[in-house]
Amino acid sequence: MAEIRHMLLIDAPVEQVYRAVTEQAGLAGWWTIQVVAQPVAGSRADFKFGDRYHTAMRITSLEAPRKIEWQCIEGDEEWVGTKIVFDLEKQGDQTLVRFTHGLWRQATDFFASCSYNWGYYLASLKAYSETGKGTPFEYKA
Repeated sequence: MAEIRHMLLIDAPVEQVYRAVTEQAGLAGWWTIQVVAQPVAGSRADFKFGDRYHTAMRITSLEAPRKIEWQCIEGDEEWVGTKIVFDLEKQGDQTLVRFTHGLWRQATDFFASCSYNWGYYLASLKAYSETGKGTPFEYKA
C-alpha cells in the first residue's frame, strides 16, 4: 500500500496546532472554509471544495495534544478507506508535525497530485498556526 508522508516544524505550541487540526474554525483557517467538524472521536467531519469535491472523514482517534487520526468514508474512490494521521511532537516552543495519508491501494497520478496538494495545505497549516492566516480553499461562485 502506498502512503503520502510529510514532516514540518511549526513555530507554535503543540496545543495550538492540535486545535487547528481538530476544531472547525481551525480547519477552515488552513484547509477549506467549507467544513463541518467537531473535535469528538467517532464523529463525522465534512469538507467541501466548492461544487467540485466533497470528502467525509470519520474521526477515529484523538489523543490531545499529540495525535489525530481520520478515516475517509466518502469522497473520491481512491480516498475512501484511506487513513490520515497527524502526529504532533512538542519541541520546545515549536511543534514537529509528522503527517501520513496512508492505505492507498496504489500510487496513481491522482496519488501524486494529492501529495503535492497536501504539501500546499500543510504549508497553509504552518502559516495559520504561526500567524493566524492560512491559505485554505475558498469557493468563488
